[in-house]
Amino acid sequence: MGTVRRVATSAVATALVVAATACGGTSGESAETIRIGLIANLDGPFEEPGSELRDGFQLYLDMRDGMLGGHPVELLFADEGYESEVAVESAVTMLEQDGVSAITGIINGGNVTALLPLLTEHRVPLVGSLGRPELDDVTWVWNTNLLSVEPGIAMAPFVHDQVDGEVYAIGPDFQGGRDELRGFTETFLELGGELANPDGETATFTPFPDTTDFTPYLAEIAATDAVAVYCFWGAGNSVDFVTQYAESPISHLPLYAAGFVTDGEILKQQGDTAAGIYNALNYSPDLDNAANREFVAAWYAEYPDRVPNSIVMASYDAAAVLDRAIAAAGTNPTPEEINEAIDQLGQIDSPRGPWRFAEHTHAPIQKWYLRQVRTDGRALANVVVSELTTLGD
Repeated sequence: MGTVRRVATSAVATALVVAATACGGTSGESAETIRIGLIANLDGPFEEPGSELRDGFQLYLDMRDGMLGGHPVELLFADEGYESEVAVESAVTMLEQDGVSAITGIINGGNVTALLPLLTEHRVPLVGSLGRPELDDVTWVWNTNLLSVEPGIAMAPFVHDQVDGEVYAIGPDFQGGRDELRGFTETFLELGGELANPDGETATFTPFPDTTDFTPYLAEIAATDAVAVYCFWGAGNSVDFVTQYAESPISHLPLYAAGFVTDGEILKQQGDTAAGIYNALNYSPDLDNAANREFVAAWYAEYPDRVPNSIVMASYDAAAVLDRAIAAAGTNPTPEEINEAIDQLGQIDSPRGPWRFAEHTHAPIQKWYLRQVRTDGRALANVVVSELTTLGD
């Protein structure tokens, strides 16, 4: 499949370079190598989703002999950090020194905004694969996962129908967290629901990434009239919050969540403390379609002890998008030609089911699923209960 080596790309970023060479065929022998830059967290609370972004993209490459659109690929992996300056510095190196044809990854949606001027200046597309905010100019920005407001928008009607009383909404204070909670609170209030939060209009936010002890916040919830709680967290914070919730004075209150709270390997760490949680997301590994069966089988063949989740799936889809776009863009396409080809792709055949990019957001038009943490066979899983809605159009 090729060789793997590490090279320094900046003072704050280390690049994992996958020098993938063709295993046969004239197209691989004659086509120029294309460089793709993947920016994600290398350590800290978002280290796990960072590795999931890397491994989902790499899985797609491995299934296709290290090729995208008939070209050998060098995959450069650089640190996103927890301040926008780190992500920007990594992107500058990739764009100005490494000559990447596209960037992918990005965990903190706020960093998408920070990268916009660079993408526009260099006319290079970003095919992000986690959540991001709504943007006025998406010319060079595409997203294969979701807009950060959407899990809450999808979940709010279900919570409104299930809960007779006030709901307390809580999450981390960063761009993605604020957007995730805003999607829920605005939709829930529009439906006539009531929030138990102090101002009755917005969620409560905890300092990010430093908050690991949620006991004071759980005590605050206990002092309100809340009869249920809605939350969003990511990675390690999800484990801390859910396990502490189960041991708190409000453990009897139903907990509803964005799907990231219990997704993938996080659920293994939460164990029985997550049982019963209803959550909304665009993917579950038990979806019954041909693309998902192929994806899940390939994933478990490579990682038998890790559960595939929406982050892995969306990064896999980002590679699929680039594969088709590079193939359609010509013999040796420029980044601008790749961007134009993405705009013409139409339907994407994905493990989540078919989807396509919305013209005004460059994010997926896709189905959303209600999932519940239940025992499935011998282990807990996010079992699909029903379809909630289709968002993005």
